[in-house]
Amino acid sequence: MEIVYVLIALAVLAAGYFLFVKKGDQKPELEQPKTKALPKSQPSKPKPRKPREEAEEKKSAPAEDDAPEEPEEEPADEAEAGDEEPQITETPAEPPVSRPSLTDERDITSLRKGLAKSRSAEGLFGKLKALFTGNQEIDASIADSIEEALLASDVGVKTTEALLERIKESLGKGDLVDSGKVWDALREEAARILDVDGKAGAFDLVASPTVVLMVGVNGAGKTTTIGKLATRLQGEGKTCVLAAGDTFRAAAVQQLIVWGDRIGCEVVRGKDGADPASVIFEAVKQAKESGADVVLADTAGRLHTKRNLMAELQKVAKIAGKAADGAPHEVLLVIDATTGQNAMEQAKEFKDALELTGLVLTKLDGTAKGGVVIGISDTLGLPVKFIGLGERADDLHVFSAGDFVEALLGKDSEASAA
Repeated sequence: MEIVYVLIALAVLAAGYFLFVKKGDQKPELEQPKTKALPKSQPSKPKPRKPREEAEEKKSAPAEDDAPEEPEEEPADEAEAGDEEPQITETPAEPPVSRPSLTDERDITSLRKGLAKSRSAEGLFGKLKALFTGNQEIDASIADSIEEALLASDVGVKTTEALLERIKESLGKGDLVDSGKVWDALREEAARILDVDGKAGAFDLVASPTVVLMVGVNGAGKTTTIGKLATRLQGEGKTCVLAAGDTFRAAAVQQLIVWGDRIGCEVVRGKDGADPASVIFEAVKQAKESGADVVLADTAGRLHTKRNLMAELQKVAKIAGKAADGAPHEVLLVIDATTGQNAMEQAKEFKDALELTGLVLTKLDGTAKGGVVIGISDTLGLPVKFIGLGERADDLHVFSAGDFVEALLGKDSEASAA
């Protein structure tokens, strides 16, 4: 009987071993798919699997594939976000698309803001306004005061005398006692002087490419003006090539490269100290090959009294003519308006050396003597093409004689009507 009990116990132990030990050996096989973290790294020789194992793996495969892919996508997003950071420097190229064109700009309000110093009490507008306040009669002493205000604003002796003389000729004796009529006559005569036979602000692309040569003394703002003008042109759908002709100042070349990268313009440069004429020649050549619309050529600043340096500019202009017929089509003298009457002397010397086609007056927002624009145009008969009223790319304004006079000499009540 005891043998029977022993046999029964052995049978129970055998059954338990089969149910628990053997079944436990199969658990790792069921959980095995969780260890397949790199299925893509071993695709060539898959390990043979039992049908049950394959069925279990198919069920768990989608969840297992998703698990490693999520951390892989996150670094990709971070890389893309990182790539966008440097492109912040390209944003100045976007605003010009919505700006007015080079030929239809009319923004009296921003002009007035830029000419705030010239419109202040110590500026031309403020001084004239003080004279005409109260509708007092215009007698000889008031005429002298008008002359003083014009001279203090760097209009110049010759232009001031001509302005007063023409006002007297255009008005009858009875009209001279009316401050309003005298004010209007002064504005009309100033606008006539600045118009320069309708050439003020005219900037036409007369050739393909149109070659524009920027000249001026050190610090006038030539390189910055080129960057701003290129920004405007690119915004209007024109393609520009920038020529780094200031080969003696590494900072000027680098500045032009920054502008080019920012707005997407090709920049042609040479080695330090290279012949500027050769750089500009190569720039015109590349512009012709690429079909660019405009070449904006920078030049080294130079004192207007240095004859040898002025002769070098003549050589640059001559070589540009060999690269393209009629080039340079525009020779723009860039003048710092804060230099006052010295700007007049600069303009005279540059005009004697080169066939200037127009002027660019920069930093007008930094001076109360905006009248210098009238004096230069009258003395030299050169039209103003652009004026700079700030540091931003959109602070370069196409010059309009009428708008400038309204901004400089217009009464505050006329701002909304302008």
